[in-house]
Amino acid sequence: MKPIKMAPVQAPAFRDLTEQIRFVEKEGKIWLGQQRMLLLQLSALGAVRREMIESIGVERAKGFFLRLGYTSGLKDAELARKLRPDASALDMFYTGPQLHSLKGMVKVRPLEIRIDQEAGQFYADIEWENSFEVETSRAEGLHSDQPVCWTLLGYAISFTSFFLGQQILFKEVSCRGCGDARCRIIGKPVDEWADAEDFLRYFRNDPIIDELHALQAQVANMRQRLQEQAGLFYGVGRSGVYRKTCNLIDKVALGNASVLLLGETGVGKEVIARSLHLRSERAGGPFVALNCAAIPPDLIEAELFGVEKGAYTGAQQSRMGRFERANGGTLFLDEVVELTSRAQASLLRVLQERELERVGDSQTRKVDVRVVAATHEDLLKAVREGRFRADLYYRLNVYPVHIPALRERREDIPLLIEHFLEKMHASYQKKTLGLSDRALDACLGYDWPGNIRELENLIERGVIITEANQSIEVEALFPHLQTELLSIGLASDGCLVEQSALAGDECIERLLDQRLGLDSIEEALIRGALRRSGQNVSEAARLLGMTRPALAYRLKKNGEVGSAGEQ
Repeated sequence: MKPIKMAPVQAPAFRDLTEQIRFVEKEGKIWLGQQRMLLLQLSALGAVRREMIESIGVERAKGFFLRLGYTSGLKDAELARKLRPDASALDMFYTGPQLHSLKGMVKVRPLEIRIDQEAGQFYADIEWENSFEVETSRAEGLHSDQPVCWTLLGYAISFTSFFLGQQILFKEVSCRGCGDARCRIIGKPVDEWADAEDFLRYFRNDPIIDELHALQAQVANMRQRLQEQAGLFYGVGRSGVYRKTCNLIDKVALGNASVLLLGETGVGKEVIARSLHLRSERAGGPFVALNCAAIPPDLIEAELFGVEKGAYTGAQQSRMGRFERANGGTLFLDEVVELTSRAQASLLRVLQERELERVGDSQTRKVDVRVVAATHEDLLKAVREGRFRADLYYRLNVYPVHIPALRERREDIPLLIEHFLEKMHASYQKKTLGLSDRALDACLGYDWPGNIRELENLIERGVIITEANQSIEVEALFPHLQTELLSIGLASDGCLVEQSALAGDECIERLLDQRLGLDSIEEALIRGALRRSGQNVSEAARLLGMTRPALAYRLKKNGEVGSAGEQ
């Protein structure tokens, strides 16, 4: 097989290749022959390369980019055969380097080529100049002790193998990406490489999803056991205000002090109560919950303290109350303000003496129960109005904890949505594609008077209405809205309304009639946002739809820096 020196060889003209490039502006597409192409910043590819290496390791990333180049080479080999059907083996081979150069990937300089298709012989010694992979690796600071031109190498292997009709294997014997003076590759049939099998393993798909699923299952099981042991069961939430609440619970969990949970209906008071129980030394004991508002007033004492057989009509057998069932553990009394006066007196005695008498019985029974009470009302106001005993209030109010409303922790809404979607998908055995962008935007802007409970109910309704593998639209969550609305906004009363109702023609006309300048309108909006946010600059910036630095600049410009909080 006679070597062919490439220097004197006249490469085929580029024109037949460049004529295949078309920019179709109206369609937003770029074509190379029948292949749709993409112009992408080199820095973006570098960032992807870094993330791949950091996520799945160097070896798996190398395999990924080798296979990426291999696929690209096959596509270009197909294009070359269509464009140059009668080309010689050398010209056909040269098409690959030309396409590489045309795409801005690398400049190819063949040093020696030996081709004998009939005998199945091939040898190539090639130098690469200006490799895009070397540049991206250096720009990202990805130091390597091995060659880094993976995509280019995969391309060379598949392109050459395609037109020769046999498996050709290239290896990068030196690379500027690992400190060598130049990038150089050697190519020859695969059976002429002693370690070919070790290298070909990179071209076998090596999915990590099964491995990840197994690891995720192990982590989930370990996390669940840790949560059960340590009591880290705080539901869903990462916002600062919610974590502050959780930290308060952490501090009181290990003791026996009574805890009073305050907050609006639906904020998750029972979840916090269970978290407290799991964090406490009583975690191995029972957790018993009772909604005092759900029990008829004449039965509440029997439900709390138990009843003896024959105590009243219908009491056909003796049974324990919630206190006895919670012995050694925690009793959660929700809406404690709804207790009758007599039940309040009995509860106070149990808390003080740690003993009770069942309804219709004179026997005293000792109980060891930690009480966690909760209410959405102002309990002190109820004391002033005579609806709640002052001595019981002070007994329960040893450690009050306020649980924030959902509108106070909006950054947790996406997490809660994801949590409820997973729950509803399992419950209804149907998987949707989640919320549409418009639906999510509506949820982030809604005031949630029903808090987390309302959010859960809306997500359930959305999953029920929406077909499988479809996105949940805003109309499925908020059916009272008209489908033709262009956007959704939030009025001052917290109701969802058309954006036009917030800033429509009528509002604009009124502003124009008052002959207000843009500066006056801007200052008024900024002052209003600061008032609503309690002088919190970050929150005011969010209300105005701008960044905090942008708002701070406007405040400084208007001389209002001192009047706004530095939060």
